[in-house]
Amino acid sequence: MDNLKISLMDAYMIEALRSNGVTNEELMSQLAKKDVTRWEQITPNFDFSELIPLYEKDPAVFSRILSDGYTVKFVTKKGVQNLLKFKFDKIEERDYEVVENGIVHLKMDEAQHATLKQLLSSNWIIKAQDHRIAITLTNE
Repeated sequence: MDNLKISLMDAYMIEALRSNGVTNEELMSQLAKKDVTRWEQITPNFDFSELIPLYEKDPAVFSRILSDGYTVKFVTKKGVQNLLKFKFDKIEERDYEVVENGIVHLKMDEAQHATLKQLLSSNWIIKAQDHRIAITLTNE
């Protein structure tokens, strides 16, 4: 089965909510009610109401996005950094180094590595070496 694809902003919002303790069930429930007011203080510059159309398009597919994972359609280097922060609590200089064409020396366990491979768009190559991960931009 192909991974479901979502926008980078949708991924940011989902992971910002999750990293602040919002469960998949609560996410589904609040979007069904079209009530995102309780999330406004989590990340004030995000308009979480933008998740409502994604949910309403097909609630079952949205549920699969939350439970089975997703692939972001296109990710920039800064987007990779933000996803690492929101999804895995990985911070530049503490957990990895940024280089011209990507990220190096990223420490992740096998489950996180598998999730990262699913998450990133095809414009990124992920390589593991000596328990460290390098994420580099493809030449395409």
